[in-house]
Order: sequence, then structure tokens, then C-alpha cells
Amino acid sequence: MPAWNEGLVIGASIDRLLTLDYPPERLRIYVVDDASTDDTPDVVLARAAAHPGRVFHLRREVGGEGKAHTLNHGIETILNDSWAESVLIMDADVIFARDSLAKMTRHLADERVGAVTAYIAEGSHDRNYLTRFIGVEYVISQLAARRAQNVLGAIACLAGGAQLHSRANLEAIGGRIPTGTLAEDTMTTFASQLAGRKMVFEPHAVVLAEEPRSVDALWKQRLRWARGNVQLTSIYRRVWFRPSRQHRLGSIPFGVAWFSILLLPVFLLLSSAALFALLVLHSETAESVFRFMWIIAACTYLYSIVFAVQLDPRTALRSWREALLFPGIGAMLIMGVALFPGLTDQALTEWFGQLTPSDRFLYSSILYLWGPISLLGAWAARWAERLPGGRFVAGLLIYVCGYGSLLCAITVDSYVKEWRGADASWVKTEKVGRVVS
Repeated sequence: MPAWNEGLVIGASIDRLLTLDYPPERLRIYVVDDASTDDTPDVVLARAAAHPGRVFHLRREVGGEGKAHTLNHGIETILNDSWAESVLIMDADVIFARDSLAKMTRHLADERVGAVTAYIAEGSHDRNYLTRFIGVEYVISQLAARRAQNVLGAIACLAGGAQLHSRANLEAIGGRIPTGTLAEDTMTTFASQLAGRKMVFEPHAVVLAEEPRSVDALWKQRLRWARGNVQLTSIYRRVWFRPSRQHRLGSIPFGVAWFSILLLPVFLLLSSAALFALLVLHSETAESVFRFMWIIAACTYLYSIVFAVQLDPRTALRSWREALLFPGIGAMLIMGVALFPGLTDQALTEWFGQLTPSDRFLYSSILYLWGPISLLGAWAARWAERLPGGRFVAGLLIYVCGYGSLLCAITVDSYVKEWRGADASWVKTEKVGRVVS
């Protein structure tokens, strides 16, 4: 468990680990203290004194190099002792369900399995609109997408907050977590699979985590993830779309899935530009293409949400509004325009009278360029949040423009920062202990 100034949360995490439904004599907890300046050492040492031989405090006197370096300090210590058969890497703030570790370790009975990851669920007791959106996102990106990756035989990322490695897997990748990118968890996942080991997502092992409550905090967290993925895409450029008997990372389906997410903002901007060009050159064709594209988007949205929410009814019940409005109110209105054009024209005529050609062109332009408009709206939400009363404005913009547009805007920012070679130092996400058992 890497820790830097985690005094507010680390005590509860250790206490919960000590009560897991797992043989006590077969579980040891190592906290790697990355030169913390708060009471983290005191909290950990108190637990170590109360549970000798089960809780250990490892101190790095010089910290600040990032999570991967902190983890490697602990992994080196653990692998120097022959006792450990597997190593669970986790975050300092997460709370494991009592049966989660047992459900993860059972997969290691198969020697082909090198690592197992769990379902990270948003677990704050006082959720706001943003953490509810994140909860829905995690259902889609984990319970739905990673189940599909299990079937494909290629996992994109072992969750940094809960990844269980066999000793053999850690030794196969050199006994260290790769430090070359901002996405050390994803790079570890790739390195393990390239070494011939199988990765597994266990959807029934639930781990609760505290997620960012502001757009700015989420932006900083996801910018690090997105830049790490951009870096990783370049590092493994000789892997993509090159099928191999050793691993499935080079399979066509996995490559399509990876790049459809990584390049989603590019597709969004190009499709909007193409639609607008058609509107200028040939408006009738533009209308047909527009309707086709947005009907496909509507079907994809409905399928994704309906499929995902039934996988975690509890999150769906708590976040039904965010699940419904995940693409944004603006996108939902445009889906309605595409699906029911006659009703839309009739409503516009009733509200505004007969539209002139210039009015219709302006109206169509807004619809066709909604992709980049929504990205700008999501970008504006980050800056509006800093103003007096800005949290309400930011939330309103996210509901209108869509949470997906927010993630796309962050990805665009990652492109720009990688191209410019901007500072890539590790930015810690602040946690204050909002997760309840």
C-alpha cells in the first residue's frame, strides 16, 4: 500500500484489511510510506504495534518520485523474502468488501493467470453530481467493458487500486513496476501479458474508492491517465494489430476497442467538420447523414446504459439521473431531432413561425457542430467552477454538454500537453475519508 500524507484514510483501510474473510496467518500488510509529512507514520506504526507480524511500515526518506517508485521500494522488500506467494497492490484510501480478496485469489489457482483486478466502485457516503457520474462511468468501463475484455483474452488495465499479482508474474516482469509513463498500472498490465501471463477481471470482488468531487480535481486525475495512455500507445506501437500466439493485445478487436476510446475526440471533431461541410455543399445529403449518425449514437447509448445499469442495480438506483443524462441534455435533444424530424419541424414552426433559410442554416449548424460545442462547454465548466457560485454553473454545463464530453475534452488536453512536452510530474488526488464500509 503506497502512502504519502494519507493520515485521514489509511487507518480505516488497514483496519478493514485486517477483518477480511481471509486466513489471518496468510495475510501481511506492508505500507510504503513515501516520506509523508503528516501523521501517516504514526497511524501505521500504531497498527503495526497492535498487530505484530501482520502490519509493517516501510519508510522512504526521500519521496516525491511517483507511485511506481514507491511501489518498487515495497516490492523489492517483499520479494527478498520467500514468504509471499502473491502481492496485492492497492491505494491507501480504498475499502475492500470482506469477501473480495478471496474471490480474487481463487483465480491464481490457474498458473496461467498472472494477475487479477477487482471492480472499483465509487463509495463516497455524501455523493454529489460528479461522483454519481463517475459511479455510472465505472459500471460501463469496468463491469461492462472489462467483462468483454475477459472474453477477448486481453485486459487493458489492472485497476491501480486493486491489482493482485502472483509472485511469478512480478518476477517475470523484472520484479518492478514500470516507471516510464504516468500510467504505471496500464503499463504493468501490458508488460505482464507480453510476458505470456493471463490477466483477469473479477467483477464480484468489490472495492470502494473515494473519487474527485470537483471538475478541476477530476480533470487533473484523468489528464494523468490520458497522458499515460497516449505514452503507452507510442511505446507499444509495434504491438497494435499484430496478432500473436503469446498474447491477445495485438488482436484486431482489442486494437479497435483501444483506439476507439483513445481517438474518440478525433472522430467527434472530424465527423462534425464533415457534417458542416456537407451542410454548406449539399444540405439534403447532410441531413440524411446527420440522421443516420445520430440514430446510431442513440442506439449505442440506449444499449450501453441499459446493459450496464442492470450489472449494478445499486449504483443505477442511486445515480439514475446521471445514467439517463450521461451523454448530456444537448445530445439527447439532438437524438430526438434525428429520430423524429417531422415532430421537430412542427414544434419549431409553432414556436418561432416559418423559419427563413438563414435561420434554418443557423439551427442546422448548431446541431451538426454539437460535438465541438459540447467539448468547449465541458472546458468552460472547469473554469466556471472557480468563480463565485461556479460549482452550480459547472454542474449545469456538465448536465447539458454531457459527462462523456468532459472526458473527451480531457483527452484533447492530453494530446496537446504530450505534443508540447508539458510537465508530466505526478499529481496526487486528495482523499479525506468519505468512503464508508
